[in-house]
Amino acid sequence: MPTLTAPPKTAPPPAHPRKSSGRAKWRRRIPLLPALIFTIVVTQLPFVATLVISTFQWNILRPGDRHFTGLSNYTFVFTDERLRTAVLNTVVLTASVVLISVLLGLGLAMLLDRRFLGRGLARTMLIAPFLVMPVAASLLWKHALYNPDYGLLNGILNAVYRLFGADHGPTVDWVSSYPMPAVIVSLVWQWTPFMMLILLAGLQAQPGDVLEAARVDGASAMATFRHITLPHLRQYLELGILLGTIYIVQTFDAVYTITQGGPGKQTTNLPYEIYLTMFRKYEYGQAAAAGVVVVLGSIVIATFALRTIASLFREEVSR
Repeated sequence: MPTLTAPPKTAPPPAHPRKSSGRAKWRRRIPLLPALIFTIVVTQLPFVATLVISTFQWNILRPGDRHFTGLSNYTFVFTDERLRTAVLNTVVLTASVVLISVLLGLGLAMLLDRRFLGRGLARTMLIAPFLVMPVAASLLWKHALYNPDYGLLNGILNAVYRLFGADHGPTVDWVSSYPMPAVIVSLVWQWTPFMMLILLAGLQAQPGDVLEAARVDGASAMATFRHITLPHLRQYLELGILLGTIYIVQTFDAVYTITQGGPGKQTTNLPYEIYLTMFRKYEYGQAAAAGVVVVLGSIVIATFALRTIASLFREEVSR
């Protein structure tokens, strides 16, 4: 008679893969919840409060006269002449500082990309301005360089005049005569090292075999820079411009310390105008609406910056 055999034992079906993977993800995320909650409390709740305040007509000099006005404060932000002037000054200041810093940073990065004696010391010295606190840097430029009585610029100007036989040179009040260039120069001095570091990283990431092939083919230094180096640096240039724009749009220290927005509001940018609206006019609702507009503009710029950074990482991984 044929023998009957028991069917082989089968392992129990595994748990649903999606459920197990979802639980694993949550187990990994739980330790991050305190940091996430802290970030939300510190950053998002104040922003929500600012959004709420921006919908009120609220002047602290009239504490009993606070009422909801909807989007009227935003209408004021886009139609007020002072704020339009502040927007124009912000665009001029930001564009000038970013473009000049990028050009100078590119030149310095190309110099530091070469080997020479003391290159490490030169890099450290050139990075130093970026490490100075913004207020300290602004005070340095206002008093040590721009001061009409004992500033370095007038001292050099007088020394040059004496070389040609004059008793003394002209006394120039740089801040009053050239307020916007005075702020731009101080910010360029501080932000050029930032651009230099980004572009130097891009130069050192160039494939050496491509450069060597260009030399073997007899390409000139200018042709190599134009057709190989510059296209390679495109994303690094975009990154430097975007990050620099995000930071310089928010400049307050240099404007407040060097010129205080004057003379004649020639250097009043958006952050300084928001400060004046908040602490001089005491219009909390208008200041909050202007702040929200600046934040939204910065978020748009930051989105492009993050996309550029992501594309850089994808390019590095694909190599």
